[in-house]
Parts: sequence; structure tokens; C-alpha cells
Amino acid sequence: MQGTPDTLTASVAISFLAADATTALNQTNERMQLVNTALVEAGIDQADIATTNVSLQPQYGPDGVSTPIGYESTNSLDVTIRDISVAGRVLALIQSNGGNATRINSVSYSIDDDSQLVKDARGRAFSDAQDRAQQYAELSGLALGKVISISETGSGAPPPSPMPMERAMASAVPLSPGQQTVGFSVTVVWELT
Repeated sequence: MQGTPDTLTASVAISFLAADATTALNQTNERMQLVNTALVEAGIDQADIATTNVSLQPQYGPDGVSTPIGYESTNSLDVTIRDISVAGRVLALIQSNGGNATRINSVSYSIDDDSQLVKDARGRAFSDAQDRAQQYAELSGLALGKVISISETGSGAPPPSPMPMERAMASAVPLSPGQQTVGFSVTVVWELT
């Protein structure tokens, strides 16, 4: 069964390089606060903004000298956008508030409520198993009896691989959710009579 994704998750980061650790961290914190505030003001629920990584790392020159030449501070977020019609504008909003420190690492799509797709896929899988079993029973001169066991393996397609993006654009980013597949493999054992 296929469905159109209705949710986009963007993995974004703010990253600054400075001569000292405090300056790098403070610059990152200031820009990330601007991004977070802008997202909430744009209607993104705070529960849909999750910090995924905070790092502060010394940076060394090409000669490998043991004394750092600077420090890089990075703060990463996953932002879940539940109205994908505004997702391109939200990505542009992140970039405009994060400035040149913005990193849009990836976007991925999902279906927020795939319960009906799962139900339909399960129904089709069972019907297919029953049709095949009936055919084998007829070929062997027997009839299907009661069901002995049923097991299933969900084979919902994982979300598409994240799409790397080198940098955000000032205008809305064009996005297309495509389709996602939800499927099941069902094993049913019938008694033959």
C-alpha cells in the first residue's frame, strides 16, 4: 500500500568557528536561540524541535600542531514539520535566522498516521496467503480447514534516505514528498482436510 507522506523532519545545525571556545559556543547559542524562537513563532510546536547534538571541538592546523588554532561549536536540531506545504518556507526561515552558520544536513519524509495503510496491507497480505493456500489445497485434492497459526513481518519501507543539502536558500526550498510503501509478509498455516 502506498501513501503520501504528510510530515517532514529536517536535520539542521548551527556551527561557528572562533579563536576561543567561549566565543564559539556563545555565537552558536545566540543563533540557535534565534532559530528556535523563529520556528515557534512560525507555528512549529516546541515539542517538534529536538536537540540532537551539541559539540565543542578544538580545531588544529594542517601541520598537526598540538595547540588548537580555534574551536568549533555545533548545535544540531531535528525539526518535525507537520504541514509539509510550509516546509520549504520553514527551511528558508531556519537559514535566514541562522545565517551563514546554518547547516541543513538532511530532510526525511514520513506518514504521521499510517494505521489505515497498515490495516489495508495486512488485509491484502492475508487474502493473498489464503488464495495461494486454496490453490495448493485444490492441486493436492484437499480442502482448507481451520487456521492453525498466523505470523506477520511488517515490511513498511523505511523512510527514504535523507537528502543531503549543501546549504539553504533564501527563498522557499522546493520539496516533493513522493510516496511511501507500507507492506506485510504474512505466513498462515491452514489445516488440510
